[in-house]
Amino acid sequence: MSEEIIPDVPVASDVLENEEPAVNYSAMSLAELADMFQKLAVSEDRMKRSKEAEAIKSAFYKKLLKEKAEAGSAADVQEPGGTEEDVAAEQEEVQAETQSATENSVSENPFEEIERGFKALYNAYRKEKAEYNRQQEKEREHNLELKEAVIADLKVLVEKQEDVNATFPAFREIQNRWREIGPVPVQSFRNLNDTYQLYVEQFYDKVKINRELRDLDFKKNLEAKEKFCEAAEKLAEKENVVEAFKELQKLHEQWKEFGPVAKQFREDIWNRFKAATAVINKKYQAYFEGQKEQYAENLAAKTGLCEQVEAIAEKEIKSSSEWNDCTKEIEDIQKQWKGIGYASKKENQKIYDRFRAACDKFFERKREFYAAYKDEMNENLQKKIALCEAAEELKTSTAWKKTTDQLINLQKQWKEIGAVPRKKSEALWKRFRAACDEFFNERDKQAKPENDFYGNLKAKKHLIEEINAYTLSDDEDANAEAAQDFADRWQAIGFVPFKEKDKIAAAYKEAMNAKFPDMSRRSRGRAPKNEKERLVQKYLKKEQDIVTYENNIGFFAASKNSEPLIRQMQERIDKAKAELKELEMQIRALDSAENEQ
Repeated sequence: MSEEIIPDVPVASDVLENEEPAVNYSAMSLAELADMFQKLAVSEDRMKRSKEAEAIKSAFYKKLLKEKAEAGSAADVQEPGGTEEDVAAEQEEVQAETQSATENSVSENPFEEIERGFKALYNAYRKEKAEYNRQQEKEREHNLELKEAVIADLKVLVEKQEDVNATFPAFREIQNRWREIGPVPVQSFRNLNDTYQLYVEQFYDKVKINRELRDLDFKKNLEAKEKFCEAAEKLAEKENVVEAFKELQKLHEQWKEFGPVAKQFREDIWNRFKAATAVINKKYQAYFEGQKEQYAENLAAKTGLCEQVEAIAEKEIKSSSEWNDCTKEIEDIQKQWKGIGYASKKENQKIYDRFRAACDKFFERKREFYAAYKDEMNENLQKKIALCEAAEELKTSTAWKKTTDQLINLQKQWKEIGAVPRKKSEALWKRFRAACDEFFNERDKQAKPENDFYGNLKAKKHLIEEINAYTLSDDEDANAEAAQDFADRWQAIGFVPFKEKDKIAAAYKEAMNAKFPDMSRRSRGRAPKNEKERLVQKYLKKEQDIVTYENNIGFFAASKNSEPLIRQMQERIDKAKAELKELEMQIRALDSAENEQ
């Protein structure tokens, strides 16, 4: 019977590659990762910790990429890698860069120094690891030659058929030599071991050895294999299935190092060892299948998050508040992503790349939006500066009526212009308001009796009191006539102090709306009687607008930075003139229809 077991599960190395790292490197800073790698690189067992070294390197460059992306300079990151010649070249490059950085004193990239230091550490470790692997491989090849020599000696011993007292000590010496020799290349292990076991069995079966010596040897082998069975049975109770599986592989290798036991025990001892092995293999298989299911669930969850981010990245977003809301959504999704475990080794990098691409697309669009938004605010800034200069040109004017109309028009334009950079907004508004206040304060001081602004304010307040005190009649026509009378009287009252105009106008509008909510007449005067009258009123208003716009161009021309405003005024004039022509055609059409009747 062959005493070997070939587990029907993936080899241990495959499992270890799928295991999550015991340390959460993603939570560490660049400096902490570099310090951890430096400690690993000088540890005594560093050559056996290559997976840990690669995990630290991967976490370091992910963190570096993220921080550089946030700083806007991620394009320069390049992880070390390649052949041994590449390692040597990278080390020379790192040394040259370090020397250059020392000579120049100041690095242009704030991440350059820590990246260079980490790359130097990693390349030195990788070069040492490569040399270590070469030495290990060389030693295995040497061990292969030694074991082949042992087999050759054993073969000669089996074929001699000499007296047992002469051959058995030599056989013992060959066994000891075999066990003292270290591991051989993996691809040679099975064939080499099978050949050795074949000759060992032939020695026991064919050579006429002393029964007592043979039984003693069988007994020692049985004792050893019973201990292997006990160790395997104890491993079946271990919670860490992966560690148990790894240790089981070592037990199998050690089992094969010992010769056979007495025939009556061979099947029982083998079945016992095989039964313990089956328990571990079954638990390992269940664990491995569970990992597969968990990976599949994690992949499905991460795919859903990718779809959410991709939808947001494609969404049409027009305002700053919308961008802020969407950014909050993305950040929440990124937190969810971090809480989900790994996908399978095959899919994990793919799904991460998809998620990262969707996030990058969103934030790139956001950067483009705010770049355009900044340009628009700068253009608005130039427009408002031009309005400030125009108001400052007018603030010392004594043409009270004309200048009042011009400044009111400037104020309307100010409200139509969008936002400006926040740090300049308040100062700019104070500048504009100061110019307007200077004119209106002086105008109010110089008011003539017929322009008694404070008297007008008092009169308008009194009129509002009358409107509030008015008792509605059951006669709708009487109510309409009263509303028209209030509106006419309001229009007849002159200007009020500038700082009071908005407040008193709002109070009047509120009183009229509250008292006459269903009336078609409003404070601006009587409503047109028919369509023709409506068109004529609109035509006259449009003419007045054109005069105002042309006026504005006149005094804007004397101001600095006024080109945007002049261009804006000219566009309004052209549009108003086109509307005038359209209104004129409509009025003539109505005239023709009336004449035909």
